[in-house]
Amino acid sequence: MEEEKTTTIGTNFNGGTAKDRVDRVDPYGFQRPEDFDYESYEELMSEYLVVLTKRSIKWSKRLKGKRKVQRNAKMKRYVRKGVPNEHRAFIWMATSGAQNQLEKNPGYYQSLLAAQHDAKVVESISTDLNRTFPDNVQFKKTSKTCLQKALYNVLRAYGQHNPTGMNFIAGFLLIITKDEEKSFWLMDALLGRILPDYYSPGMLGLKTDQEVLGQLVKSKSPRVWQTMMDQGVTWTLVTSRWFICVYVDVLPVETVLRIWDCLFYEGSKILFRVALTLIHQHGAQIQGAQSLPDVCHAFKQLTRGRLVEDCHTFMQRIFAEPGSLSLATLTKLRVTCRDVINAQEDN
Repeated sequence: MEEEKTTTIGTNFNGGTAKDRVDRVDPYGFQRPEDFDYESYEELMSEYLVVLTKRSIKWSKRLKGKRKVQRNAKMKRYVRKGVPNEHRAFIWMATSGAQNQLEKNPGYYQSLLAAQHDAKVVESISTDLNRTFPDNVQFKKTSKTCLQKALYNVLRAYGQHNPTGMNFIAGFLLIITKDEEKSFWLMDALLGRILPDYYSPGMLGLKTDQEVLGQLVKSKSPRVWQTMMDQGVTWTLVTSRWFICVYVDVLPVETVLRIWDCLFYEGSKILFRVALTLIHQHGAQIQGAQSLPDVCHAFKQLTRGRLVEDCHTFMQRIFAEPGSLSLATLTKLRVTCRDVINAQEDN
C-alpha cells in the first residue's frame, strides 16, 4: 500500500505560549483569521490528539500489508470514527470506487491532458486558479510546493472528461492526496456518482436535495420548519452553500475531512445528517427569528462555535440525533421533490 505524505495534525505543538505553539497557518495550509481562538483550539486539539493517536494505531494494524478494503460493518464503524491523514487518500480511493475506475482506465488521465482542449474552458479554468483557496499557502505562486499547476491539470482533464467541474473540490482533494490522478478520479466519484446533477447547468440534483432537506426538517424538527414557512425563507437561501460546497469553507477543515471520510463511504445522506444536526442543535435560535434577516443570521451562526470545532463529538452527534435516515427514504423523497421542481419549471 502506498503511504501518503500528508501533514498530520498536531505538528505545531512544540512548546511556548498557546499563540506561539500554533502557527498562523493550519496543518492543511489555510491561514487562520485574526480573531482565531488559539486557547480554545489547543484545548480541543489536546483532547482530539489522544483520539487520533488511538485511531491511527488501530488503522495501521487493520491495513497492514493490504491493498484492498472490504466494505463491511467494521470498516464502516472505523470510517465513522475518523480516518488518519496518512491513510485518508487510500481509504477515499478504495471506498468511493475511484481506485477501481483508475485501475480500469490506465492512462486515461494522461490522455485527457494530452487531448485538444476547448479554449474557452481553458480560459475559465485559468481565471478560477487564483480564486481557489486564496488564503491557503499551498496555492500561492510563491510556495515551494505550489499546487496551482496540479490544480490546472486536474481541472483541464476533468473539463475534457465532464464539463461540470468545481475548482475548490479539485483543490481540496489535492491538499489531501497530493496526487493529480487520484484527485481526478475522486472528483469523478464525487461529482459523477455521489452528487449527480449538483453542478450541471440546471443544478437539478442540488435543488432536489434542498427540497428533500425541507421535508426531513418538517418531519424531524416541525417547529423549525414552521418558522421557515412563517418567515417565507426557502431552504435554498440558507443551506444551498452547505451542499454545493460539500461543507468546505463552511465548517472547520478537520470537521469537513471527517464528513468527507463518511461521504465517500456512505454517500450523500451524510450531507443531510450534518445539516439536520446543525439545525436541531440550534432549533431555539431559529424559532426565535422574527424576520427573514433574523433567520439568515441564525443560520450563519449554525456553522460556528465549539459544536462544529469539536469534530469528534460532532460526528458522533450526526449519527445519533437525526435518527433513522435510510437510502430508501431519501430515494422516495427525491422522486417526489424532483417531480415538484420539474412541474414548477414547466409552468
